[in-house]
Amino acid sequence: MIVTGASQGIGAGVVQAFLARGYDVLGTARSATKSKELPASEHLALIDGDIGQFETAQKVAELAINRFGSIDAVVANAGIFLAKPFTEYTADDFHALVSPNLAGFIYITQLAVKQMQARKSGGSIVCISAALVDNPIAGEPAALSMITKGGLNAATRSLAMEYAKEHIRFNAVAPGVVDSPLHAAAPKDSLKRGSPMGSITSVEDIASAVVYLTEARQITGEVLHVDGGAHIGKW
Repeated sequence: MIVTGASQGIGAGVVQAFLARGYDVLGTARSATKSKELPASEHLALIDGDIGQFETAQKVAELAINRFGSIDAVVANAGIFLAKPFTEYTADDFHALVSPNLAGFIYITQLAVKQMQARKSGGSIVCISAALVDNPIAGEPAALSMITKGGLNAATRSLAMEYAKEHIRFNAVAPGVVDSPLHAAAPKDSLKRGSPMGSITSVEDIASAVVYLTEARQITGEVLHVDGGAHIGKW
C-alpha cells in the first residue's frame, strides 16, 4: 500500500498502524527518508518527492510495484491547511493548496486504480478530508482550504460509484482538531474547544479510522468524521 504525506503526524501514524498489522507500506513525502517517526522495517519503503507532481507519483507507483508486487490500497494523506480571510488569499496560496490537496490525490490515485483494474483485484483508496467542510466555524476562515477538501469529498462519492462494480472502494476520513504538528503551537485548551466532546483527536484515532475503511469491504463512498461531533453543528 501507499501512504502520502508519510513523514510526520497523521501520515506517520497511518504508516505505523499498517505496519503493525503486517502490511507492506510505501511511504512518501518531501522528506520521508529523513523522518524520525518511521521505524526501519523490511515491510517499509520510503521515497522523497512532491506528490503534487505527476512525475513523483509515477516514481512512487513504480517503486511500490517493484518492491511489493502490487498496489492494493492508497492513503492520500498529503495536504496543507491555510486559514485566512477569503479576500486575503493570494494566487500563490491557491496553487500551494491545490498541488498537494488535489493533484496529490488525483495523480497517485489514477496510477493505483489503473493497476487495480489490470489485476482485477479490487482495492481501497482513502483520502483525508476535514470536518470544517461540513461545519464552518466563526473566527476560523478557511474557505479556500475547504474548496480543496470539499472537492475530495465530492470525488470520493463520484469515484465510489464509478468503480463500484470493479470493487475499487473510495472513502474519506474527515478529522476535526488533531494533536499533530499542524497544531503544535496552539494551546491545548483552545484546541479542546474545537470539539463538542471537549477533547482533542489523536493521530491514533485517525489512523484507526483509516485502517477500518481500508479493510471494510462493503463500505464505499463514505466520509467518516473523526471530530468529536464537530460536523453535527453548533455547540
